[in-house]
Amino acid sequence: MNLVDQDETEPRSSNLLYANFNQDCTGVSLGLRSGYKLMSLDDNDKPSVEKNHLDKTLFSVESEVIIVERLFISSLVAFVTKSNRRKLFVYHFKKGTEICNYTYSDSILAVKLNRQRLIVVLKNQLYIHNIKDMKIAHTIRDMPLNKAGLCAMSCDQDTCFIAYPGSSQTGEVQVFDVVQLVSVTAIPAHNSPLAAVSFSLSGKKLATASEKGTVIRVFNIPEGDKLFEFRRGMKGVEIFSLAFDQVEQFLVTSSNTGTVHVFSLTEQASEKPSDEPTGWMGYFGKALMSSTNYLPSQMTDAFTQSRGFAQIRMNPPIRNVCALKRFEDHKLRLLIATAEGKLLIYDIDVQSGGEYTLPFTIHSLLEDTQVGGSGGLVGEGPSSTQPRHIASGGGSSSSGSPVSKGSS
Repeated sequence: MNLVDQDETEPRSSNLLYANFNQDCTGVSLGLRSGYKLMSLDDNDKPSVEKNHLDKTLFSVESEVIIVERLFISSLVAFVTKSNRRKLFVYHFKKGTEICNYTYSDSILAVKLNRQRLIVVLKNQLYIHNIKDMKIAHTIRDMPLNKAGLCAMSCDQDTCFIAYPGSSQTGEVQVFDVVQLVSVTAIPAHNSPLAAVSFSLSGKKLATASEKGTVIRVFNIPEGDKLFEFRRGMKGVEIFSLAFDQVEQFLVTSSNTGTVHVFSLTEQASEKPSDEPTGWMGYFGKALMSSTNYLPSQMTDAFTQSRGFAQIRMNPPIRNVCALKRFEDHKLRLLIATAEGKLLIYDIDVQSGGEYTLPFTIHSLLEDTQVGGSGGLVGEGPSSTQPRHIASGGGSSSSGSPVSKGSS
């Protein structure tokens, strides 16, 4: 979640400029006006600030940090500052030492890491670095204009893929193998330009959303076949976040409406229509589905797309980034980091789903205090406020290098 626009001239009132979960949702990275901060999440997802070799919780730099990404819970951190958007710094957090830095020809819009590669996204180019020595393994040039820096990266070592827009006019997705350095597939995911892409942890599923934000689609990788299609809503929205849980059974998306949708990836496959309709609604539903054979494709899609399994209402709406975690007891936990610097935690009923209006717990990411579910400070213990729950059903490429490299 980058809270700083490329053309921003007015200063933000909040100290938080960037927030994101790490690859397996065991930590949160925060870009601040005075540096960056790393937080780990315990078994209850309570955040705790990590300290460097000087026993400091904040790593201070000379400028505001607008991008900061961490490799799982290791000490390897990559960040970009507002004063020099073209320069990437790679640091060892615990030692407080710079490993290297790279300067590129244009502003850095996104940085992605896994155990094999580090990806740097510019508006028309994409650089693939070897994580072990930070040398450039490949450069994808002459990409379609990608102002938002959209790029997703899988974390599994056997399926090390990236996904990025293949067009600035339509919602085509390019999938590229960053280890073998070959194109995998091109997926015509949407009619409108892409707004969000996200890999599952294994890299075998890819979720997409367009700038309209009304439909979420899931494809299998590397084949590129459509597996699921979900109706988020009928009105266009700005998609904030898109993420799978670890076992690829649920998908979460958030938008500027303040509603967070959780979709089940097992529901469509398990649901089978009954042989005979029961009651008036049953006959009406059967007639309605039969009529889709004669309707325009847009109307047919609206009837056949699945709806959300669970919904969370955020009031007021605020920019956020979401993550889903599954536990051995089959519990599903939703984590929402907001632009206000709060971590909202919801425990979702995996059997019934439903609607939630209050989080189970609220933590502050900017202070060493915890906020209760009703909005009041409650110290360090878990909030006593339980969630309000309403049960319900249901490009061309070539090798190359950046402008310059520095190291110390």
